[in-house]
Order: sequence, then structure tokens, then C-alpha cells
Amino acid sequence: MSKAEEKLLKIYDGSRPDEEGLFEIRYINQLAWTLVVVFAGVVIWMSIALINAENQRNALMTKQCADPVFKGEVDRKCLEIVASREHWWQHLWYGVTHLRPDEVK
Repeated sequence: MSKAEEKLLKIYDGSRPDEEGLFEIRYINQLAWTLVVVFAGVVIWMSIALINAENQRNALMTKQCADPVFKGEVDRKCLEIVASREHWWQHLWYGVTHLRPDEVK
């Protein structure tokens, strides 16, 4: 190797990637993506819980699950299968936009 080639290699030696630090970056990326997946799962789980709770609340408010035998009581089996609105996203939207219950006049 000539002196010019050695000088050129010495100049570009600092531009090589640091192979020791590459694995740490992968660890940080994996941690970040794991947190994204966990938080997305929690959001989906909380949305499903909110949809179910709002469905039952709306059924109780509109008296869709009144017990036919005992007047003034609630049919619990009806609450499990009732669909008080047409679509699930209507429950989600109402639950997200109405943080306090409507006042009864």
C-alpha cells in the first residue's frame, strides 16, 4: 500500500459505523415497539369495555331490559345480549364525548 492510500484510509476510518453500538440501538427499537403494541392493546381493551358499559347504560336509561314478570326490576340476561344502538361505534362516540351523565329534568 502506498503512502497516499494509507493517508486516504486514515481519513475515512472515522466514517465507519461503530459495530459495538449497533446492538444497543436494536434493543431501544424493540423496547419502543413493544411499548407501542402494549399501549395499543390497552386502548383497544378500554374501548371494548367502554362500548359494553355504554351499551348497558343506554339500555337501562331507555328501559329496554325491563323484567316482564317483576315490574320495576331489570332482566340481567337481557343486559348481556341487548343492542341498544345500531352500531358499536355509536356507543364509543357517546362514551367519549359525554363525560358526565345528562341531567334529568
